[in-house]
Amino acid sequence: MTDTTVAPEASPTGGRRPGYVDYEFAKRAGRTLVKAGPQVSAAEASDIVGDLRQAAAEAVAPVAETSDLHAPDDAPAPLVVDRPGWISANVDSFRALLEPVVDKMASTMKKAPGAATQAIGGKVTGAEMGSLLAFLSSRVLGQYDLAPGGTPRLLLVAPNIVATERRLEVDPHDFRRWVAMHEETHRVQFTAVPWLRDHLVSASQALAVDLAPTPDDFSKRLESLARNLPDVFTSGEGVANLFATPEQKARIADITAVMSLLEGHADVVMDDVGPRVIPTVAHIRRRFDERRSGAVGVDKLLRRLLGLEAKMRQYRDGAGFVRAVHEQVGRDGFNAVWTSPETLPRGAEILDPGAWVRRVHGAA
Repeated sequence: MTDTTVAPEASPTGGRRPGYVDYEFAKRAGRTLVKAGPQVSAAEASDIVGDLRQAAAEAVAPVAETSDLHAPDDAPAPLVVDRPGWISANVDSFRALLEPVVDKMASTMKKAPGAATQAIGGKVTGAEMGSLLAFLSSRVLGQYDLAPGGTPRLLLVAPNIVATERRLEVDPHDFRRWVAMHEETHRVQFTAVPWLRDHLVSASQALAVDLAPTPDDFSKRLESLARNLPDVFTSGEGVANLFATPEQKARIADITAVMSLLEGHADVVMDDVGPRVIPTVAHIRRRFDERRSGAVGVDKLLRRLLGLEAKMRQYRDGAGFVRAVHEQVGRDGFNAVWTSPETLPRGAEILDPGAWVRRVHGAA
């Protein structure tokens, strides 16, 4: 159920680095492990792809009008992909994002592993990456792929949109347009604000490099994991927070604040646009929010381990920030957030919009 295949990006290193992670194996593992999507005929699949394309096109004007952000004419159009296509795109993005991390870890090894060990290790890590992405690939409706080192673009995951609209028992025509409003807002955020992508990629890369363990760190981290794992289940912040220093946790909070801003802004825009063009938007929002909070059992456990519970809070916290700032300084005042990295909300400000207003606008 795809519009087009996501082409693999070339390795930033031109293939010169040994294969500490076998990224092609990660793609194969992901394709092997991914769950099948909802059953549709070839004709239905074609109609769904066409309708999602149309929904994405219809979202452009109302999102631009509501947000006062405008994507440039040459911005890549959205792609409609299936689950394997989403996995492939994300493996390529991880590859570019993680290259500096691999560099750091390789440089601290006292002795480089032999070719056979390296090949086996690369497949093990590739399998782990593929397994994780296979799990996530059935849960993502859409994503603006930042594609470090490649071509960023919006991905709409057709089988997940169809599966969700069926599970929620909502109107498919309206639901696809509602999702398209959210995802088009992300496309506008990153294309109308040209510095935002590079800022987020570089900040995430730098943090990932700092968090990457050296060989001497591994035993300490295993001890910390065993000692503090119950806190992960309680907080839902994910395993990475266990190993961060106070300074790194502050940086994580700042990046999380930006992600909350982006998700909350997209939620606000999709709901503000909704009543004008989507008759059943109130019913969709109610059913969708129930879905967001409805994880149980193993799924809930995995969400907490991976930090996806914190991801759910990003929508709520970010939307609250956007609406509060709108109330205090209006849309134009809110849009000052896109001026530079210095005007993005900081970790503490996402829950204290007034603090952001005072810092950026000098007013209560």
